[in-house]
Amino acid sequence: MKKYILISILWLGFKFISFAQTDSLQHQINEQVWKPFIKAFKNRDNDLMKSVHSKDIIRVELDAGNIFGYDKYFQPLPDSVKAKWAVWETNIELRFVHRVAAAGKAFEVGYYKTTSVNTSTKEIRISYGKFHVLLRKEDSVWKILMDEDAKENTDEQIFMSGKPID
Repeated sequence: MKKYILISILWLGFKFISFAQTDSLQHQINEQVWKPFIKAFKNRDNDLMKSVHSKDIIRVELDAGNIFGYDKYFQPLPDSVKAKWAVWETNIELRFVHRVAAAGKAFEVGYYKTTSVNTSTKEIRISYGKFHVLLRKEDSVWKILMDEDAKENTDEQIFMSGKPID
């Protein structure tokens, strides 16, 4: 009987350590990737956005059927597009449904909500989608290696079912 109690205690201890390590890795990912990503999105800061992506990034736009790499993902926007979006304030929120991280690699699935407000007309546009991301540590820093998203009939209720960033 004592043997089973000892085994149970050890098993629970290992589970606790495993959860603590996962929480620590997710905290690192939040600080090194997601918080800067959100800031870059909101401020349209292309340099900050580049900094959270691997040079080996694979970007998948599932709805459009596109797949491409770093150079196309971060190609400069034409002035006409910049002018069109200059009157829009944008924000992105992320919620997670799966987060797995170990040994310098991570896979995360979640939902996003983008909100854009036209500063001239006060028009508000909200969109939702689901994302899948692979991350890896490069020189001790987490980077997005693969980023895929799609609309997938996501709405506010589905978005809210995910867990927000701590």
